[in-house]
Amino acid sequence: MTSRDLIQSQLQTHLAFLYPAEDHAGLVGQIMDAIGEPEALEPHLELNDESLNEVDCLLITYGDSIVGGEQRPLQNLKWFLDGPCRQQIPCVHILPFYPFSSDDGFSVIDYVAVRDDLGTWDDVEEIAEGYTLMVDLVINHISSQSRWFYEFCHGQRPGYFIEASIDDDLSQVVRPRVTPLLRPTDTTLGMKHVWCTFSHDQIDVNFANPEVLIEYLKIIAYYLQRGARILRLDAIGFLWKRTGTPCIHLPETHELVRLFRNVCDYLAPGTQLITETNVPNQENLTYFGNRNEAHAIYNFSLPPLLVHALITGESRHLKQWMMSMPPSPEGCFYLNFTASHDGIGMRPAEGLLSNQEQLEMVETMRKFGGLLSSRQTPDGTERVYEINIALFDALKGTVAGADEFQHQRFLCSQTVMMGVEGIPAFYIHSLLATPNDYAGVRTTGRNRSINRHRWDIDELKSVLDDADSDQSQVLNEMLRRMGIRSRQAAFHPNATQFTLQLSEEYFAFWRQSRDRSQSIFAIHNLTNKPQPLRLSDLNLISIDRWWDLLSDQVFEDLSAEIEVLPYQCLWVSNQDG
Repeated sequence: MTSRDLIQSQLQTHLAFLYPAEDHAGLVGQIMDAIGEPEALEPHLELNDESLNEVDCLLITYGDSIVGGEQRPLQNLKWFLDGPCRQQIPCVHILPFYPFSSDDGFSVIDYVAVRDDLGTWDDVEEIAEGYTLMVDLVINHISSQSRWFYEFCHGQRPGYFIEASIDDDLSQVVRPRVTPLLRPTDTTLGMKHVWCTFSHDQIDVNFANPEVLIEYLKIIAYYLQRGARILRLDAIGFLWKRTGTPCIHLPETHELVRLFRNVCDYLAPGTQLITETNVPNQENLTYFGNRNEAHAIYNFSLPPLLVHALITGESRHLKQWMMSMPPSPEGCFYLNFTASHDGIGMRPAEGLLSNQEQLEMVETMRKFGGLLSSRQTPDGTERVYEINIALFDALKGTVAGADEFQHQRFLCSQTVMMGVEGIPAFYIHSLLATPNDYAGVRTTGRNRSINRHRWDIDELKSVLDDADSDQSQVLNEMLRRMGIRSRQAAFHPNATQFTLQLSEEYFAFWRQSRDRSQSIFAIHNLTNKPQPLRLSDLNLISIDRWWDLLSDQVFEDLSAEIEVLPYQCLWVSNQDG
């Protein structure tokens, strides 16, 4: 069977499930015409299963995180990757760089254009030539200022958007926002109420209409042609709606993810799909499917649990969570992160931290300058959806207040992320130790702007040249640790992981390379006090030679007790990577 025959057969199966009343053979023909042939793709950087290993890590950034100077912002980004980052980061996620009307890019006006103020597709493709490029497919909704919605309001594109009645049973619908779900909209065909999961500027599209599916498959093909090799499916969990249900994670949504994966496998084998589902952990895990949905899922529970552990000095919840996490399926991986363009999501902490512990964490973040965003639950109450704060400031102290260990605590958070199973993703403002941006909040009126600073390139060069600046110190130490990590086979994204049962002051785990030749015991002091550690508690094999990869300290006496400094991290290994 040829690849073309295979994709047509797969499409028949998907479409029969999604659109039982439609002409499936006709739809397959329309889809094949829309996506084109694999040979049409430009020969950008290729991926395969073996390309994902301990070397891989990801930078998360806006296209205009670095502005000013003589170059366009996307060219400034390439300067940052090639220069200050020393080409140490092989993958880059450029957050939505398309024309938009709100939500810093996530309300897309035109999916196939690059914003004039950022640069051009040539700039994007130049990055894709040297780095594995990840782009967003903002698939649940489109801007109210888009051509599609304009035409809908003028009697065209019937069925492109979800219409509902104010009398429909929408009581179970899961929402990430507190705004009304339905937006009254005047059209040439009369008043309509359209579905808006997020905001009234972000109009949900209707995948129950196969024409909408075809539109988005065209967009996917275009992104692959332009060099994308990782697609982030934004807000994918909300994609299919059915009244009388929670309208999240419905079977049709999972079927669509499988369809998207098969299309990508046909057009550009090795393309990775990442599902963005900021939900409780067990729901998030379902998007691996049977190794036939997402290649990667975000480890959404890691940020709130890790911040909680570092501000309380207790590892109990972090350990319980890690012990409950199944290994990722072979060929799939967890995408680990501690900060992103959004805040610290609190939904993934539900069921893992008690309500009182969540409140204590929220209050501590408020003391450190954090802001809050809320969501509405089906019963009409409001809960904290995310804490908006720069991670560097979030870790300036503990529940007892600020202290002198901000750098050490912050670096500990990043070192934990580098060690756990999966691939680490570094937000640019974590690499740069960017503090809370209150001026940005005042300018936009949005809490999330606190963690979306735009660095002027000349200012950034100046602080990076200053050896005493937070930015220089943090970036250089992060790159040093990333360089060490990239040489350790035990940090392969699918290498064995086992949680160690040390005292509550420690978060520790064991990683073993897939060929079993290397072991790494990753030890992290979560407190602002020195802690004793008996090496015998690690059960180190006595015939091997052991040392800490981060400090080069050799451990001659495996029965000795050593002192671990506040927030110190150890990578105790039997191999020098």
